[in-house]
Amino acid sequence: MNRRRVLRILARGLAVGVLGSRLARAAEPTQRVGRVGLVSADTLSTVQGKVVVFLERLRELGWVRGQNLTVEPRYAEGRFDRLPALMAEVIGQKVDVLFTWSTPGAVAARNATSTIPIVAVAMGDPVRTGLVESLSRPGGNLTGLSLGYSEGMAGKWLELLQEMVPRLSTVAVILNPDIPGHRDQAKEIEAVAPKRRLKVQIIELRNAEALDGAFDQAGRRAQAVLVFPNPITMISRTRIAALAARQRLPAMYGLPDFVDAGGLMAYGPDTAAMFRRAAEYVDKILKGANPADLPIEQPTQYLLVVNLKTAKALGLTIPQSILLQANEVIR
Repeated sequence: MNRRRVLRILARGLAVGVLGSRLARAAEPTQRVGRVGLVSADTLSTVQGKVVVFLERLRELGWVRGQNLTVEPRYAEGRFDRLPALMAEVIGQKVDVLFTWSTPGAVAARNATSTIPIVAVAMGDPVRTGLVESLSRPGGNLTGLSLGYSEGMAGKWLELLQEMVPRLSTVAVILNPDIPGHRDQAKEIEAVAPKRRLKVQIIELRNAEALDGAFDQAGRRAQAVLVFPNPITMISRTRIAALAARQRLPAMYGLPDFVDAGGLMAYGPDTAAMFRRAAEYVDKILKGANPADLPIEQPTQYLLVVNLKTAKALGLTIPQSILLQANEVIR
């Protein structure tokens, strides 16, 4: 075979190779960019750590912000009335999934759209609030994880407070009556308290401006306080811990976050784990899953967290029975 023929064969092969490479690249699908709207009733500083956990889990699943993931964050700064406008704003960005948390956030998202998939975490009972048809088959465009405050939770909170404060007779309960889950939990507490020979003082709190008055009222009549979690109390949790200390009130909270901020004791679900799990829900939906088919999950484990420093400041000795149960002790 002469040199000229060899060159022709090599040139033909090179041309075929280049053409094949171009065709292969043309056949490759363009990498999809997932668009997530993140709307919260809280402030960014309140939930920044949880949002980091959420984004880290998405990264582990292959969704990298700035590459194939766009996040549109909005924060209502504790003002529930801002949620509808923020939801509409994010929906206008053509997001693929709405991610939110708390019952007010979930309700605002569901009211804003019946088509865009919604992943909501830390909700109260989504069936009672009409957000889904059932936990196993949500049936609409909303799924996620609930707080799972099941029957018996109220009794556990009161039991722990009685162990901490042996001569306890009256417990002040600070809640927002506009949140359906709070109303349900209040009814359970009022039903359980007499069986434990306790009186309950319900104190309604609809905004952060009323916090001082709420704790002044609790301090006049109660020997301990139970604070229900919601965006208003979450945003104000450091201030709440200070108010409880000023009134010399041992306090029980429904989420461990409050103890990290100086609260005395909390019993409730691990919200960081819930945010991590929520990222897996978002991943499934971005890959084509239907939220109607994704069951609402409830916590399988609750954490008991106590703060020794706060107990000492209140002149309390945490009983050994509580220390043995505790998942975490802050010193």
